[in-house]
Amino acid sequence: MSKQQAESSWRSPFFWIVVGLFGIVFILEFSTPPDYVMSYLYVSPILIANSRLSRGAIFQIICAAVILTLLNIWVPIHDKIHTSMVVNRLVTVFALILTGILSDRYRQTQQILVQQQVKLQAQEQIMNMREDFASTLAHDLRTPLLGAIETLQAFDRGHFGTIQSTQKTVLATMIRSHQNSLRLVETLLDVYRNETEGLQLQLTPINLAVLAEDVATSLLSLSTNRSVYLNLHYGESDFRKFLWVNGDDFQLRRVFINLLTNAINHSPRGAKVEVVLETQSAYQVVQVLDSGAGIRADEKPYLFERFYQGQSDRLATGSGLGLYLSRQIIEAHGGTIWAENRHPQGAVFGFRLPALPYSSS
Repeated sequence: MSKQQAESSWRSPFFWIVVGLFGIVFILEFSTPPDYVMSYLYVSPILIANSRLSRGAIFQIICAAVILTLLNIWVPIHDKIHTSMVVNRLVTVFALILTGILSDRYRQTQQILVQQQVKLQAQEQIMNMREDFASTLAHDLRTPLLGAIETLQAFDRGHFGTIQSTQKTVLATMIRSHQNSLRLVETLLDVYRNETEGLQLQLTPINLAVLAEDVATSLLSLSTNRSVYLNLHYGESDFRKFLWVNGDDFQLRRVFINLLTNAINHSPRGAKVEVVLETQSAYQVVQVLDSGAGIRADEKPYLFERFYQGQSDRLATGSGLGLYLSRQIIEAHGGTIWAENRHPQGAVFGFRLPALPYSSS
């Protein structure tokens, strides 16, 4: 302990409170018959000192309590020193030392907890700043991306002169790239908006079968370019079914797009992506089956986490936002979403939503 710390401990009013308590215990100990052990009461000033004084001062207080306890074996002078007197005071000494050690460890633990809390608060502030920055940046990027897409589409329509076939191919690639960037920016904005404001749903009766067909039709160009065949079927039946839910058409459409796009992009050429729709008890269940790379066991718990990108070929190319946003949407609808491996090859991504009984009215 430094000289400055020692002076601070001596000047502390709590030090003199401890000294006063020591004096009271000392009087009780030396004024009562030797068969009574009052030294246990030294625990109180030790605990008080531990909460307010320095470790050096606490060590000195414990040493003083131990010395006074042992001194009471001989002082005041007794006719005969019994074994029980010695044993009782040795046990008391052990209890005082143990109290000091445990209280010191508790104090260190509290200090560590306070430090960790300060670190967590600092990290939380940094995370909030990062999220605000990402949200602001994504919002600012949206406008120039929209402008660039409109300009490129105007070039493609020939508004600025004749476009050759080779130039059309380049323009189509640029438009598709900008549209992908725009979707990523909009997804990022939605993720942060959902976390801060909550997902706002416009609930109406929706037939998941119709929604799945619409999304599959909109993704025909992507599946054609990838040479992947899309197939919809309804469980054990080949006939179209009604799968009514109370949901938000726009948000559920995004889930279908995310899952189907993910399946198409990770299926080999010539493979088939299946969308299975069926009713199970009180739920409507949708499963998207692909024939691509499966899911590694160590990655399954993190698939639907924000910004998670695994080490496998299946996950390394994504943004880590599509599945996370899909989970937000499905859970906001009171449903569940999952992923599992498909045998002998591929993966299954599925979700289920509470069924809404269909009526002709």
